[in-house]
Amino acid sequence: MTDEASETRAEEPAGSAESAESAEPAGPVALGVVRTPTGHAGVDAHLARLADADHLAADGHVEVYEDVHRGLREALTALDAPPVPGPYENRS
Repeated sequence: MTDEASETRAEEPAGSAESAESAEPAGPVALGVVRTPTGHAGVDAHLARLADADHLAADGHVEVYEDVHRGLREALTALDAPPVPGPYENRS
């Protein structure tokens, strides 16, 4: 049994391309998540910003996620704000 294992190791050269590739960390890869438009331009713009995280290392995702979260929270808060009267709606 040990002869088979030593033969297998002997077939793979020590500096093979496979061992060199596995030693280097893989770069960022897009997840390919489909973002369905909501119909609200502001919300869609923030959701599109999530694509920026696809090209960043994991430690760069936090900034993008916080930015998107902040923007979506502002969009929701704006829905609760009373409407601002137009210039001619405030007549007595």
